[in-house]
Amino acid sequence: MLDMKRLRLLWELHARGTIAAVAQALNYSPSAVSQQLALLEREAGVELLRKSGRTLELTPAGAALAAEAETLLAGLERAESALHRARDEVSGTVRVAAFQTAMLAFMPEALRALRERHPALRVEVVQVEPGAALHETWARGFDLVVAEQYPGHSAPHFQGLDREPLTRDPIRLGLPPLGAGDPRFDAATQLADLAELPWVMEPHGAATRHWAEQACRSAGFEPDVRYETADLQAHLRLIESGNAVALLPGLVGAGGTLRLLELPDRPQRTVFTAARAASSDHPALAAVRAALADAAQGVLFD
Repeated sequence: MLDMKRLRLLWELHARGTIAAVAQALNYSPSAVSQQLALLEREAGVELLRKSGRTLELTPAGAALAAEAETLLAGLERAESALHRARDEVSGTVRVAAFQTAMLAFMPEALRALRERHPALRVEVVQVEPGAALHETWARGFDLVVAEQYPGHSAPHFQGLDREPLTRDPIRLGLPPLGAGDPRFDAATQLADLAELPWVMEPHGAATRHWAEQACRSAGFEPDVRYETADLQAHLRLIESGNAVALLPGLVGAGGTLRLLELPDRPQRTVFTAARAASSDHPALAAVRAALADAAQGVLFD
Protein backbone atom coordinates (compact mmCIF):
# COMPACT_ATOMS: atom_id res chain seq x y z
CA MET A 1 0.00 0.00 0.00
CA LEU A 2 1.23 3.48 -0.83
CA ASP A 3 2.23 5.67 2.10
CA MET A 4 0.14 8.87 2.44
CA LYS A 5 3.01 10.96 3.80
CA ARG A 6 5.13 10.03 0.80
CA LEU A 7 2.27 10.80 -1.56
CA ARG A 8 2.11 14.24 0.07
CA LEU A 9 5.81 14.74 -0.72
CA LEU A 10 5.21 13.81 -4.35
CA TRP A 11 2.38 16.32 -4.58
CA GLU A 12 4.55 18.97 -2.91
CA LEU A 13 7.24 18.37 -5.53
CA HIS A 14 4.61 18.79 -8.24
CA ALA A 15 3.42 22.04 -6.61
CA ARG A 16 6.79 23.57 -5.69
CA GLY A 17 9.09 22.28 -8.40
CA THR A 18 12.26 21.38 -6.49
CA ILE A 19 13.38 19.10 -3.67
CA ALA A 20 14.88 22.12 -1.90
CA ALA A 21 11.57 24.00 -1.97
CA VAL A 22 9.69 20.97 -0.61
CA ALA A 23 12.24 20.54 2.16
CA GLN A 24 12.02 24.19 3.15
CA ALA A 25 8.21 24.22 3.16
CA LEU A 26 7.90 21.09 5.30
CA ASN A 27 10.97 21.57 7.51
CA TYR A 28 12.70 18.45 6.19
CA SER A 29 16.23 18.05 4.93
CA PRO A 30 16.56 17.69 1.14
CA SER A 31 18.14 14.26 1.61
CA ALA A 32 15.17 13.10 3.71
CA VAL A 33 12.73 14.23 1.00
CA SER A 34 14.77 12.42 -1.68
CA GLN A 35 14.90 9.23 0.38
CA GLN A 36 11.14 9.22 0.99
CA LEU A 37 10.41 9.80 -2.69
CA ALA A 38 12.74 6.93 -3.59
CA LEU A 39 10.81 4.67 -1.20
CA LEU A 40 7.53 5.78 -2.77
CA GLU A 41 8.87 4.95 -6.22
CA ARG A 42 9.85 1.50 -4.94
CA GLU A 43 6.36 1.00 -3.48
CA ALA A 44 4.74 2.09 -6.75
CA GLY A 45 6.87 -0.20 -8.86
CA VAL A 46 7.13 2.35 -11.70
CA GLU A 47 9.40 5.30 -12.44
CA LEU A 48 7.86 8.42 -10.87
CA LEU A 49 10.78 10.84 -11.24
CA ARG A 50 13.54 11.45 -13.74
CA LYS A 51 16.49 13.81 -13.79
CA SER A 52 16.34 16.85 -16.03
CA GLY A 53 19.67 18.61 -15.78
CA ARG A 54 20.26 19.23 -12.08
CA THR A 55 16.60 18.90 -11.07
CA LEU A 56 13.98 16.18 -10.84
CA GLU A 57 10.79 16.19 -12.88
CA LEU A 58 7.75 13.96 -12.65
CA THR A 59 7.23 11.24 -15.24
CA PRO A 60 3.72 10.81 -16.70
CA ALA A 61 3.12 8.13 -14.06
CA GLY A 62 4.40 10.48 -11.36
CA ALA A 63 2.16 13.31 -12.56
CA ALA A 64 -0.87 10.99 -12.58
CA LEU A 65 -0.08 9.81 -9.06
CA ALA A 66 0.40 13.41 -7.87
CA ALA A 67 -3.06 14.28 -9.22
CA GLU A 68 -4.55 11.37 -7.28
CA ALA A 69 -2.64 12.49 -4.20
CA GLU A 70 -4.28 15.92 -4.51
CA THR A 71 -7.69 14.24 -4.43
CA LEU A 72 -6.70 12.23 -1.35
CA LEU A 73 -5.37 15.31 0.45
CA ALA A 74 -8.60 17.18 -0.27
CA GLY A 75 -10.55 14.19 1.07
CA LEU A 76 -8.53 14.26 4.29
CA GLU A 77 -9.30 17.95 4.70
CA ARG A 78 -13.02 17.30 4.23
CA ALA A 79 -12.86 14.47 6.78
CA GLU A 80 -11.11 16.70 9.31
CA SER A 81 -13.73 19.39 8.77
CA ALA A 82 -16.50 16.87 9.41
CA LEU A 83 -14.89 15.80 12.70
CA HIS A 84 -14.60 19.39 13.88
CA ARG A 85 -18.23 20.10 12.98
CA ALA A 86 -19.22 17.33 15.41
CA ARG A 87 -17.53 19.13 18.33
CA ASP A 88 -19.23 21.64 20.59
CA GLU A 89 -16.27 24.03 20.71
CA VAL A 90 -14.41 25.71 17.84
CA SER A 91 -10.78 24.67 18.21
CA GLY A 92 -7.63 23.86 16.27
CA THR A 93 -5.12 26.05 14.46
CA VAL A 94 -5.75 28.30 11.46
CA ARG A 95 -2.71 29.63 9.58
CA VAL A 96 -3.43 32.96 7.89
CA ALA A 97 -1.40 34.91 5.33
CA ALA A 98 -2.24 38.62 5.05
CA PHE A 99 -0.82 41.69 3.32
CA GLN A 100 0.39 44.66 5.35
CA THR A 101 -2.59 46.99 5.28
CA ALA A 102 -4.98 44.18 6.21
CA MET A 103 -2.68 43.33 9.12
CA LEU A 104 -2.92 46.93 10.32
CA ALA A 105 -6.49 47.86 9.44
CA PHE A 106 -8.66 44.98 10.62
CA MET A 107 -6.61 41.94 11.65
CA PRO A 108 -6.11 43.14 15.27
CA GLU A 109 -9.87 43.62 15.78
CA ALA A 110 -10.61 40.22 14.20
CA LEU A 111 -8.08 38.52 16.48
CA ARG A 112 -9.54 40.25 19.54
CA ALA A 113 -13.03 39.04 18.64
CA LEU A 114 -11.79 35.49 18.02
CA ARG A 115 -9.99 35.46 21.36
CA GLU A 116 -13.25 36.33 23.10
CA ARG A 117 -15.57 34.09 21.08
CA HIS A 118 -13.39 31.02 20.64
CA PRO A 119 -10.70 30.78 23.36
CA ALA A 120 -9.69 27.26 22.24
CA LEU A 121 -8.89 28.45 18.72
CA ARG A 122 -5.28 29.28 17.81
CA VAL A 123 -4.74 31.71 14.92
CA GLU A 124 -1.28 32.22 13.41
CA VAL A 125 -0.78 35.18 11.06
CA VAL A 126 2.15 35.87 8.72
CA GLN A 127 2.56 38.96 6.53
CA VAL A 128 2.99 37.77 2.93
CA GLU A 129 2.63 39.49 -0.45
CA PRO A 130 -0.80 38.51 -1.90
CA GLY A 131 0.41 36.67 -5.03
CA ALA A 132 2.82 34.49 -3.07
CA ALA A 133 0.25 34.00 -0.31
CA LEU A 134 -2.38 32.71 -2.75
CA HIS A 135 0.07 30.18 -4.15
CA GLU A 136 1.18 29.11 -0.68
CA THR A 137 -2.43 28.65 0.45
CA TRP A 138 -3.10 26.49 -2.59
CA ALA A 139 0.06 24.52 -1.72
CA ARG A 140 -1.20 24.03 1.88
CA GLY A 141 1.37 26.29 3.49
CA PHE A 142 -1.53 28.40 4.85
CA ASP A 143 -5.20 27.70 5.51
CA LEU A 144 -6.49 31.15 4.62
CA VAL A 145 -5.19 34.20 2.75
CA VAL A 146 -6.33 37.82 2.89
CA ALA A 147 -5.49 39.21 -0.55
CA GLU A 148 -6.18 42.22 -2.76
CA GLN A 149 -7.11 42.91 -6.35
CA TYR A 150 -6.75 46.18 -8.23
CA PRO A 151 -9.03 47.33 -11.07
CA GLY A 152 -7.96 45.70 -14.32
CA HIS A 153 -5.27 43.66 -12.54
CA SER A 154 -6.59 40.22 -11.58
CA ALA A 155 -4.99 38.39 -8.67
CA PRO A 156 -3.74 34.89 -9.62
CA HIS A 157 -6.37 32.14 -9.65
CA PHE A 158 -5.50 28.67 -8.36
CA GLN A 159 -7.71 25.66 -8.93
CA GLY A 160 -9.39 24.56 -5.72
CA LEU A 161 -9.28 27.95 -3.97
CA ASP A 162 -12.57 29.72 -3.28
CA ARG A 163 -12.93 33.49 -2.79
CA GLU A 164 -15.11 35.55 -0.46
CA PRO A 165 -15.14 39.38 -0.65
CA LEU A 166 -14.24 41.31 2.52
CA THR A 167 -14.42 44.95 1.51
CA ARG A 168 -13.73 47.49 -1.22
CA ASP A 169 -11.70 50.60 -0.55
CA PRO A 170 -11.21 53.72 -2.70
CA ILE A 171 -7.89 54.43 -4.41
CA ARG A 172 -6.97 58.10 -4.11
CA LEU A 173 -4.08 60.45 -4.70
CA GLY A 174 -2.07 61.07 -1.56
CA LEU A 175 -0.44 64.53 -1.39
CA PRO A 176 1.68 66.23 1.30
CA PRO A 177 0.00 68.72 3.66
CA LEU A 178 -0.11 72.26 2.31
CA GLY A 179 3.28 73.95 2.66
CA ALA A 180 5.10 70.71 3.54
CA GLY A 181 7.09 70.34 0.31
CA ASP A 182 7.46 71.57 -3.25
CA PRO A 183 4.85 74.31 -3.95
CA ARG A 184 3.73 72.32 -6.99
CA PHE A 185 2.30 69.70 -4.61
CA ASP A 186 -0.01 72.39 -3.21
CA ALA A 187 -1.29 73.38 -6.65
CA ALA A 188 -1.94 69.84 -7.89
CA THR A 189 -5.56 68.92 -8.63
CA GLN A 190 -5.06 65.91 -10.94
CA LEU A 191 -2.49 63.25 -11.81
CA ALA A 192 -1.10 65.18 -14.78
CA ASP A 193 -0.01 67.99 -12.43
CA LEU A 194 2.51 65.60 -10.82
CA ALA A 195 4.45 64.60 -13.93
CA GLU A 196 7.69 66.22 -12.75
CA LEU A 197 7.41 65.56 -9.02
CA PRO A 198 8.82 62.62 -6.97
CA TRP A 199 6.75 59.49 -6.37
CA VAL A 200 6.98 56.60 -3.91
CA MET A 201 5.80 53.17 -5.09
CA GLU A 202 6.10 49.53 -4.16
CA PRO A 203 8.80 47.46 -5.92
CA HIS A 204 8.23 46.07 -9.41
CA GLY A 205 5.99 43.00 -9.43
CA ALA A 206 3.52 44.31 -6.86
CA ALA A 207 -0.05 44.86 -8.04
CA THR A 208 -0.02 48.36 -6.55
CA ARG A 209 3.08 49.29 -8.59
CA HIS A 210 1.61 48.00 -11.85
CA TRP A 211 -1.69 49.80 -11.29
CA ALA A 212 -0.06 53.10 -10.25
CA GLU A 213 2.29 53.13 -13.24
CA GLN A 214 -0.57 52.45 -15.64
CA ALA A 215 -2.64 55.24 -14.07
CA CYS A 216 0.22 57.72 -14.54
CA ARG A 217 0.81 56.62 -18.13
CA SER A 218 -2.90 57.01 -18.88
CA ALA A 219 -2.56 60.56 -17.57
CA GLY A 220 0.24 61.18 -20.10
CA PHE A 221 3.50 60.81 -18.17
CA GLU A 222 6.04 58.34 -16.78
CA PRO A 223 6.24 58.73 -12.97
CA ASP A 224 9.54 59.81 -11.42
CA VAL A 225 9.78 56.98 -8.88
CA ARG A 226 12.52 58.11 -6.50
CA TYR A 227 11.50 55.93 -3.55
CA GLU A 228 10.69 52.22 -3.55
CA THR A 229 9.46 50.28 -0.55
CA ALA A 230 6.91 47.54 0.13
CA ASP A 231 6.17 49.18 3.50
CA LEU A 232 3.11 51.34 2.89
CA GLN A 233 3.52 53.00 6.27
CA ALA A 234 6.81 54.33 4.89
CA HIS A 235 4.82 55.69 1.93
CA LEU A 236 2.70 57.69 4.36
CA ARG A 237 5.72 59.13 6.15
CA LEU A 238 7.36 60.15 2.88
CA ILE A 239 4.17 61.88 1.75
CA GLU A 240 3.44 63.60 5.06
CA SER A 241 7.01 64.92 5.24
CA GLY A 242 6.65 66.54 1.80
CA ASN A 243 9.03 64.22 -0.05
CA ALA A 244 6.71 62.34 -2.42
CA VAL A 245 3.24 61.65 -3.76
CA ALA A 246 1.55 58.26 -4.18
CA LEU A 247 -1.66 56.52 -5.15
CA LEU A 248 -3.08 55.06 -1.93
CA PRO A 249 -5.90 52.60 -1.18
CA GLY A 250 -8.27 53.73 1.56
CA LEU A 251 -7.01 51.25 4.16
CA VAL A 252 -3.59 52.90 3.90
CA GLY A 253 -4.52 56.55 3.55
CA ALA A 254 -7.25 56.85 6.19
CA GLY A 255 -6.37 59.42 8.86
CA GLY A 256 -3.04 61.24 9.18
CA THR A 257 -2.15 64.70 7.92
CA LEU A 258 -1.76 64.02 4.20
CA ARG A 259 -4.29 65.31 1.65
CA LEU A 260 -6.37 62.86 -0.37
CA LEU A 261 -7.76 63.72 -3.81
CA GLU A 262 -10.39 61.66 -5.60
CA LEU A 263 -9.45 60.16 -8.98
CA PRO A 264 -11.65 60.13 -12.09
CA ASP A 265 -14.12 57.20 -12.07
CA ARG A 266 -13.35 56.71 -8.33
CA PRO A 267 -11.45 53.39 -8.70
CA GLN A 268 -11.64 50.83 -5.89
CA ARG A 269 -9.49 47.96 -4.70
CA THR A 270 -11.15 44.67 -3.72
CA VAL A 271 -10.00 42.87 -0.57
CA PHE A 272 -10.98 39.21 -0.28
CA THR A 273 -10.20 35.97 1.52
CA ALA A 274 -9.37 32.69 -0.21
CA ALA A 275 -9.14 29.16 1.14
CA ARG A 276 -9.04 25.64 -0.24
CA ALA A 277 -12.58 24.58 -1.09
CA ALA A 278 -11.99 21.22 0.59
CA SER A 279 -11.59 22.94 3.97
CA SER A 280 -14.13 25.73 3.56
CA ASP A 281 -16.66 23.99 5.85
CA HIS A 282 -14.17 23.72 8.73
CA PRO A 283 -15.70 25.52 11.76
CA ALA A 284 -12.39 27.16 12.69
CA LEU A 285 -11.89 28.54 9.19
CA ALA A 286 -15.47 29.77 9.08
CA ALA A 287 -15.01 31.50 12.44
CA VAL A 288 -11.89 33.34 11.26
CA ARG A 289 -13.60 34.44 8.05
CA ALA A 290 -16.62 35.70 9.98
CA ALA A 291 -14.42 37.71 12.36
CA LEU A 292 -12.47 39.21 9.47
CA ALA A 293 -15.68 40.16 7.67
CA ASP A 294 -17.04 41.89 10.80
CA ALA A 295 -13.78 43.76 11.36
CA ALA A 296 -13.51 44.83 7.70
CA GLN A 297 -17.05 46.20 7.74
CA GLY A 298 -16.15 48.28 10.76
CA VAL A 299 -13.41 50.19 8.93
CA LEU A 300 -14.46 53.68 7.84
CA PHE A 301 -12.81 55.58 5.01
CA ASP A 302 -12.37 59.33 5.32
